[in-house]
Amino acid sequence: QVQLVESGGGLVQPGGSLKLSCAASGSISFSINTMGWYRQSPGRERELVASITRGGSDNYADSVKGRFTISRDNSKNSFYLQMDSLKSEDTAVYYCNAEVYVLPTVFEIWGQGTVVTVSS
Repeated sequence: QVQLVESGGGLVQPGGSLKLSCAASGSISFSINTMGWYRQSPGRERELVASITRGGSDNYADSVKGRFTISRDNSKNSFYLQMDSLKSEDTAVYYCNAEVYVLPTVFEIWGQGTVVTVSS
């Protein structure tokens, strides 16, 4: 079994910064291809915030371009979301997501979610 554990959420003032972390662990041999961060706020659907492939190609939602940075450390099966210049509309529950290879199968897993609140 493979699981994702998130950390780093909290309360921050507008204009501030937070860094989210997500680490994958498991009792079996696995590898991870694409990793991503999603968010969901009340009354809205879950949306992709940013994603990054194993090779380091990244992709961002228009709403966070230039403010958020996704990165990963393949040696630690971990990935991160640096969030700068935070706005109130960034308030949401953030979920990490990973495409996991346990040969010969491929499946998707989610973290438990971490709350980010941007408020003065």
